[in-house]
Amino acid sequence: MPNNDKPRNFSKRGPAGTKPGRTADSSKKRSAQGMGKEWRDKKSFDPEHKNVHSGINHEWNRQDSRKFERHSEWKQPVQNERAEAGKAEHLKPLGADQKSGDWRQSAKPDFRIKDAFNDRSRLSGADRAGLRHSDTDNSGFRKKQIAPAVSPRRIALDTLLDVSLKNAYAQLALEKRLRQVQLDARDTGFVTRLVYGTIERRITLDYRLDLVLEKPDELDPTVREILRMAAYQLFYMDRVPDMAATDEAVQLTRNMGMEGLTGLVNGVLRNLIREKEHVEWPAPENDPVRYLSVMYSAPEVLCRMLIERFGEHEALEILRFHQKKPYESIRPNLLRCDDARLRRLLADDVFSFEPGLVDGTYRVYDAGDLTRLRAYQNGLFVIQGESSVLAARAVGARPGQTVLDACAAPGGKTSLISEMMQDTGRVYAWDTHPHRVDLIRGMAKRLKLENVRPIIRDAQEQRPEMAGTLDAAIIDAPCSGSGVMDIKPDLKYRITPEGVESLVHVQSSILDGVSEMVKPGGTLVYSTCSIFPEENEQQISAFLERHPEYSINPLGNLLPASLQSLESSHGIQLFAHRDNLDGFYICRMKKS
Repeated sequence: MPNNDKPRNFSKRGPAGTKPGRTADSSKKRSAQGMGKEWRDKKSFDPEHKNVHSGINHEWNRQDSRKFERHSEWKQPVQNERAEAGKAEHLKPLGADQKSGDWRQSAKPDFRIKDAFNDRSRLSGADRAGLRHSDTDNSGFRKKQIAPAVSPRRIALDTLLDVSLKNAYAQLALEKRLRQVQLDARDTGFVTRLVYGTIERRITLDYRLDLVLEKPDELDPTVREILRMAAYQLFYMDRVPDMAATDEAVQLTRNMGMEGLTGLVNGVLRNLIREKEHVEWPAPENDPVRYLSVMYSAPEVLCRMLIERFGEHEALEILRFHQKKPYESIRPNLLRCDDARLRRLLADDVFSFEPGLVDGTYRVYDAGDLTRLRAYQNGLFVIQGESSVLAARAVGARPGQTVLDACAAPGGKTSLISEMMQDTGRVYAWDTHPHRVDLIRGMAKRLKLENVRPIIRDAQEQRPEMAGTLDAAIIDAPCSGSGVMDIKPDLKYRITPEGVESLVHVQSSILDGVSEMVKPGGTLVYSTCSIFPEENEQQISAFLERHPEYSINPLGNLLPASLQSLESSHGIQLFAHRDNLDGFYICRMKKS
């Protein structure tokens, strides 16, 4: 809810900040005279400016001091936009005839329907749009907006080139680019949507572009990205006029030092505008793989893999799924904040939220960058997907135990296990990359967890000295990410049969190594964010054949009631389009 009682943003005046030719006293006098009538009428007005910037919340008119404190704690951002700890918690066209089940006979897609992948995703950090609090400084005052030296579209282009030419991950590339500039909430949201939307629809956009290009294979990669961005704005962003998208693309081409190609860009986009309603799309009855690839912007190899494993109709449902209303999943820090307190903070006229499908979690809508909030920086809550919460709870950790999180970064499951143990015992948190281990350290510091031991270590390596020492272990194994393609769209361009086969070997090696460390009677949990059977049920079947000392320990009542019937003899496979949760696999085993 907008706050109309915010004071105007007056810069500090004093000896250090006095303009040339003015004394400190005259600066104070001018500052006081310049304030609006609404400030002069308030009893809290301080002509010496001693309290204006002392961290007091700007909502002076709140009468309920307790509510005031809650609001200040939750809403006020901190000065460091990306503190070390904040890094730890870090992505329609076809209506199938579901009654008949014949998706090939469905109506043609309406590409004027705008992307469900809007200006906010479940990704954390700089991937958020609509940063509600990014336009205030540490004292709660509205900051003076500084025009960025680089245009938002140039930032988006540089990010897309990082992804397409340097093979960077979209989330990391976008965060890096946004940290280098000063953008307000609106421009940040625009860049975020443009980047993720262009990546999400890449193949569909290329299909339309190639129809109007004479030599598409000879097109410069930078010009290709500029055209993709502009085409995305033409077809999926209602608020951008067609001519504005075209003119901005031409100017961006010129700014990139390619004046000679501005005519090409202008002509291609004008042809797209003229022909936008007259596109001949692939027919599903002729080539289902080609149809799914073009209509849902997925590589043909991925479409083929999905059809082979799930059939044509289910493959279509997987590829076209997007959250209609994207949200961020959070949970309270069990040691510092209970459900009631978290709900009060959320309900304090700031956020739209609802309880998650998993008990003790909440879905926050249009919240912006949650990592900038004081409550987050103070460790009151954790940004964590509900499927991930289920996997961590499956460990059943108890106070005083010794537990291993074998693939721990960025630390969400590690933190929940630590909290379940009431910060006693020991939680080893391993990862192979130093910067990812640093994320775990930052998370533990922010949440004030003392029993977490982050270590750079490869879980594939055998460690005889640790044999039989663990009460429990969880392996959230490296995987294809096929269960979260809707929120991390660049992942779908990385999935190949060879890549999945390689991951299966890594997963198997980690299972063999970690299983030796669990003591008899201990628990081993295996999870992935994949939907491919070879990474999940088939992986566990092969493991049980090699390790007869392990048996399946069903999750049972640990699952929400609506999901309990989905658990099989080898764990539970969740699908985003079916279960309203991230695509995830969880299996719990017990060592005899």
